[in-house]
Amino acid sequence: MGKHLPDFAEPRWFVCHTKPRCEKKFDELLARESFDHYLPLIESVRRYGTQKKIFTKPLFPGYVFAQITPDRKTRIYQGNLLVRALMVENEPVFLRQLADVKAVCASGFEAALHPLVRKGTRVRVSGGPLNGLEGYVDDPANPRGIVVSVDVLQQGLLVRLPLESLHPLP
Repeated sequence: MGKHLPDFAEPRWFVCHTKPRCEKKFDELLARESFDHYLPLIESVRRYGTQKKIFTKPLFPGYVFAQITPDRKTRIYQGNLLVRALMVENEPVFLRQLADVKAVCASGFEAALHPLVRKGTRVRVSGGPLNGLEGYVDDPANPRGIVVSVDVLQQGLLVRLPLESLHPLP
């Protein structure tokens, strides 16, 4: 039997997965509907020749966090901005982590996403001369490279790569 949503009248937190580049519009919709919500934003600097432009962008592209009561959940689907909304299972842990994210965003320090990779995680390289190459993470303490297997020799090549070029495989 599928997961039954609890019969709750209290608002619950949801991770709202938006359509691409719709985070700010969805944030505005949640504000208009008076939902408690949070869209973590960070400053980004782009250089165009000699000019420098500063703008804000979502820390987690495609995601906004919202607290929703079940009787009003259908309101978040207006405007065709949302792909799906997933209810947060462990709200105490989520709220602690959300407080940490808010503190980082408010600090003014530069922040960037850092994928959680563990020893043995299979990854694919995107971009550069090794684009498409697959391997696995060797050292979880310093996951900045992958091991490319050469099974017939029972050997592997450790290739040091920038973490942002590694993407976990399903």
